[in-house]
Order: sequence, then structure tokens, then C-alpha cells
Amino acid sequence: MKREKYRQTVWAGGHAICCEWIPAKSSKNPTLIFLHEGLGSIGQWRDLPAALGSISGFNVLVFDRFGHGSSAHLPPPYLRPLKYFRLEAENTIPDLLDNFNITEAILVGHSDGATIAILASTLGDNRIRAVIAEAGHWFVEDQTLASVRELLHQWSNSDLRKRLKKYHGDNLEGMFFGWANLWLDPSFAAFDIRPKLETVSCPVLAIQGSDDRYGTLDQLQALTGISGYLDTYSLHSCGHHPHIEARENYIKLVEKFLTNHL
Repeated sequence: MKREKYRQTVWAGGHAICCEWIPAKSSKNPTLIFLHEGLGSIGQWRDLPAALGSISGFNVLVFDRFGHGSSAHLPPPYLRPLKYFRLEAENTIPDLLDNFNITEAILVGHSDGATIAILASTLGDNRIRAVIAEAGHWFVEDQTLASVRELLHQWSNSDLRKRLKKYHGDNLEGMFFGWANLWLDPSFAAFDIRPKLETVSCPVLAIQGSDDRYGTLDQLQALTGISGYLDTYSLHSCGHHPHIEARENYIKLVEKFLTNHL
């Protein structure tokens, strides 16, 4: 049975944040919270949140980060603080949990969203019960920066702007340059959360494609520093979007993980 979706704007992390809430039969059920990639939004998850909500029987919360989709605009000159990921983990995630009265959360993050999800799980918030981390970044690699530069080139030499415009509207420029400027800031090269991984005690499922242009499998290997339960999977002949490129396999891994640990 198809569940209803409810759009609303809440105050989280100091900004107006657009959210989509898909309730389960009981509000007491755990909640899957989806954290999108660096150029992502609610719409770019497609039907995955609803599908995983139906399979698990959990509530679902999907949101546009500040400067993305229908959330508040990141103003010019489109510069995010170097500690942006940590600020999202420390402020936005707890505020969302408070706003929606969530007592059991499973953070489902992709790329930059996975980074934020893992950082949130290092902060000792007992409401975060598990993390599903897809194609996350725990330290900066040359391969990642090269791919960001390539997208920066595509911005002016392809239909990338047009493809992203339908998801981000007036947020388009701020979303793109907020992401690119952060990653390409020379000072951001020192970003490295591997020392924090030993403080992650909740169960973690980590998935990465073997052909991910935005990170090597060293990212997956680094997660062995987590102190809690860890499942890692490298998907063959798959790029940066396993939930799209290897959807069936991705869903099976998530379903198994949730059944075993929630």
C-alpha cells in the first residue's frame, strides 16, 4: 500500500529546511533519515526512501540540506565553513530529531551525506541507532578532487546546469558552488575524520562501488576503525551511486542489515 508523503519546512541547524515525512503505521516505529549527496536533494533520491520505508515498515524523513532544493538559500559568495560537515552533524541532525520527535533513527547517507551521518554517530546521541553509509568520504583523496574539478568544467560545458536546475531551482548556483568551493579550498585538504571512527559504536553498513570516481576503496577500508558492528561491501562494476546503479543489490543489503540490527 502506497503511503502518503507530507512536505513541511522546519527550523534546523539555524536555517529553514524543507522536509518530506512519510509516516509508518505507528509513529513509535524507527525512522530512516536520508542525507543526500553533495549535489543532491529530496527529489534526487527518486523513490528509494519510500521503497525502503515500505520494506522496513519504518517512518521516513528526507530533507534538503541548507542551500539545496527547496531549503533556505546559501548566499553569495557561496562559501561554506571548512567545518561544514561537522556543523551539519552537530546541529542539523539533532534539530531534525527534535522537530519530528524521533527516538530511534537510522541515518541513510550518500557521499557527503554519508560523511555527515558517520560524524553524527560519533557524538554520543543515543537516538542514532545505526548508519547506512554509501560512498562516503572520511578523508580527502586526489581522485575526489580531480572529479570535482571535472564537474566544475562540465558546469560551463555541458547540460549539467539544466539537469540540476529542476531539483534546485533558485538554489542552483549556491548549491553547486557551495559544494565545489568547499572541496577545492586548499585548507579542506586536511579534512580527515579517521581518528573519530573509533567512537562510532552503533552498527554501520558501508557500501561503495568499485568504480567510484569520487573515492577509492581506501575509504571503505578506513571504516575498519569503527568500534561497533561493521558490514562493508564493495560492489563490482559500480560507480558513485550504488542505490541507482545496483539498486536491487543495495536494497537487499539494507534489508538484511535492518533485519539483523533493528
